[in-house]
Amino acid sequence: MWQQSQVFELKAKSMDGQPLWAYRYRLEGRGSARPQVGGFATRADALNALEKVLARLGPGGRAATMTLGELVDEYLEMHQAERVTIAKLRWLLGKATATLGEVRLAELSPKDVYAWRLTIPEGHRFEATQALRQMLNRAVVWELIDYNPAKRGVPNPLRRYKEKRPFESWQQIEAVADRLGATYGPMVVFAAATGLRPSELFALEKRDIDRALGVVYVRRAYANGWLKHTKTRLSNRAVPLQAIALEALDRRPPASTRSAICMTCATPTPPSRCEPASPCSRSRASWARASR
Repeated sequence: MWQQSQVFELKAKSMDGQPLWAYRYRLEGRGSARPQVGGFATRADALNALEKVLARLGPGGRAATMTLGELVDEYLEMHQAERVTIAKLRWLLGKATATLGEVRLAELSPKDVYAWRLTIPEGHRFEATQALRQMLNRAVVWELIDYNPAKRGVPNPLRRYKEKRPFESWQQIEAVADRLGATYGPMVVFAAATGLRPSELFALEKRDIDRALGVVYVRRAYANGWLKHTKTRLSNRAVPLQAIALEALDRRPPASTRSAICMTCATPTPPSRCEPASPCSRSRASWARASR
């Protein structure tokens, strides 16, 4: 139970020179955290906000005892998204709960989040912080916290990717394709000629290829063993087929007449899921050897 709460005038003024007000409180005795929230135009506004906080943190209020780990479990249980998206979100939020999972929401500070963020490898630091921000935004809407501690004073710049040099000629692409063999080689040529993402490439079906119009239709994606719809409406598109792309299709081994999959990376069984032991699970190693 809180031991002390206070509404007071800040030394700082608003842009038009008017006074600003703030409130602060303690959850437990001396030495416990003392959250402070400011920027209110009047003392009455600050007092009303404080009363809401104290009511939420009082007996029967979950925010007084709820930890970040408990919030993650509740958020993921209620979050509506693709199974793949939920799995990735759980993985990203797991990086936060590994360090901050036992911290109570009422005591979670921007300083805590800032220090945690620096422990995350640069490769997924941005995404992990964004996932935490997203979840804490929901906690604000649910009135479990007053503000998002992952946003206030916690910068989250995008990762700077190293520049990757593309192939300089079709001859270089063909050389890699030859090393990959008859199954994967034409895939590489087709991808280079169309600009399709790997997930879109592996999800192509025979009906998506329109040789008469010279286009390939992108309608779905294959990721983490699952066929799914593309992320946005704009991702559904018709991509022109160059002659070299059509030649690459003709060079592929004939697909089973029972399979609708064009690139025969996997056969959906059941229809919404691809076999986990598909050739594409080994293609990364093949690609790494071929591109050296």
